[in-house]
Amino acid sequence: AVTGSIAAYKAAFIIRLLKKQGAFVKVIMTKASSDFVTPLTLGTLSKEPVLIDFLKDEETGEWNNHVDMGLWADVMLVAPATANSISKMVMGGADNFLIATYLSAKCPVFVAPAMDLDMYAHGSTKDNLDTLVSRGNHVIYPESGELASGLVGEGRLAEPEQIVDFL
Repeated sequence: AVTGSIAAYKAAFIIRLLKKQGAFVKVIMTKASSDFVTPLTLGTLSKEPVLIDFLKDEETGEWNNHVDMGLWADVMLVAPATANSISKMVMGGADNFLIATYLSAKCPVFVAPAMDLDMYAHGSTKDNLDTLVSRGNHVIYPESGELASGLVGEGRLAEPEQIVDFL
């Protein structure tokens, strides 16, 4: 699952590494994430259609089933996970396909935060991550380094190799 962070481009590398290890990968994106990396890129790498919306076709009513996705997966990885999406995961705000699938997931869920250092250090973000952990989710904590803002500090998405190794 890919959320709207500049680090979304790293999802392509994560998918490639997972596929090399023989994983069957299905990608869910938020609409905001497609501003940073295209569904075509992630779909090509995963060799599966990318899911973004509940509806596939408004005219026919054909829809993507978030419950089936939640039951299908052996593991769910949210990378990058923005402060916004993490908050929705905690509060159950299922206003998009990704969060609805998360709430339906019966598998282990891994969350890899990526955001600017002040957002990551904010008490609400820390509380939300603690809540996710208390509910059985796993956090792949971000690294310290240069961020897209030009600042240096914690909040940088872990490298794709580290994320895959953690899984």
